[in-house]
Amino acid sequence: MKILFVVCGEGLGHASRCLHLGQYMQQQGHTIHYAGYGKSYDFMDQHGCTDLHRIHREVCLEGTDGFFSLNKTLWNSKTLFFNLMRSGLDVKKLVRKYGFDCVVCDTMYAGVTGARLARAPVVFITNQTHFNGPNGTTTIVWKILNVLIRRYLRFARRVIIPDYPAPDTVSEYNVHFPQHENDRYCLTGPLNRFDPERYAFDNRTIFTSFGGEPYKLPMYRMLKDLADRRKDLLFDVFYTGPALPESSDNYHSHGYVPNLYEHLASARIAIVHGGLTTLHEALIFEKPILLIMDPGHPEQQNNARKIESMGAGTSVDGRHLTPEIMEQKIAEAMKIVPRPFRASHAEINGRQNASEIIISVAEDGFRSIWASRLSSIRNFRNNFRTNFRNLYDNIR
Repeated sequence: MKILFVVCGEGLGHASRCLHLGQYMQQQGHTIHYAGYGKSYDFMDQHGCTDLHRIHREVCLEGTDGFFSLNKTLWNSKTLFFNLMRSGLDVKKLVRKYGFDCVVCDTMYAGVTGARLARAPVVFITNQTHFNGPNGTTTIVWKILNVLIRRYLRFARRVIIPDYPAPDTVSEYNVHFPQHENDRYCLTGPLNRFDPERYAFDNRTIFTSFGGEPYKLPMYRMLKDLADRRKDLLFDVFYTGPALPESSDNYHSHGYVPNLYEHLASARIAIVHGGLTTLHEALIFEKPILLIMDPGHPEQQNNARKIESMGAGTSVDGRHLTPEIMEQKIAEAMKIVPRPFRASHAEINGRQNASEIIISVAEDGFRSIWASRLSSIRNFRNNFRTNFRNLYDNIR
């Protein structure tokens, strides 16, 4: 089968999990192409993807003072409708050019429209189907958005949630399955399948990754100031944007690294911004988590709520963060002893589960295409016979 992965460019988690799944499917003999923009495109290119295509950006996430800003994002996304049209047309052209049997869209909504216009079946990957704040709080905007997303996802044959089944579903408060559509949604397990035992474990560093967006830079500077004061702490810092503070004796700056897991294995705790893929990786390596949430970011807030209930970490709202609170929260995270998680992860093969769903959808689409063509042939044959008989009768 020929499969196209269309990947959201905001954050690296989407690209990372699609690469894991795509490489697994390639090993099964399938032809895999990728399409993306922004950070995801660069990440996939750095990982040596040969069949890689650049498409237009859908939305542009913006922030201020180190954190995500909904107002800035909305202002910079005022041309969202046209961006969606261009992105969807890019996907349509790719499907028409290469004849893909299935299109897999990871949080790329325009890709669904483009694939449907090209008459290709679609599988959608997401870890947020429902928007609500902490403890289920909601607004009229979120209610409208939830209805629109639920209806839009009906265009996809199946929806993959790359998360663990209950009770370990990290995105539990961000996903909602309509009762009459339960068979269309599937918790497959994480798509980043690997063996932590391959890595040398240690508890020396403080692994830190707030994401690669430019507006995150003030967070890294705050961390650098803390490192200058606390020489007893060793920070291992990762950021793919420009102008990361220079390394020092206890503050090691990294841009792109080919294997992030060897650094995570050496960590005492992991400071992250709350993306699902990074949280899964910290759980698998059994590292205590300090989750620093973007203000007004419901997905991160809900993930933090679940991580704390699992006893796997602690969190702090970014709007209240100061160097003193950062230092206090680091000390708090260091006292956490997360429960063993590797055995639970080993029991679930998310890549295999997701692959089987995608191939099933592709095969159904393939059969549907041939059924449609055979039906057209039969109709043509029947119409030809009817017209020939009528012509013959008229001649007589």
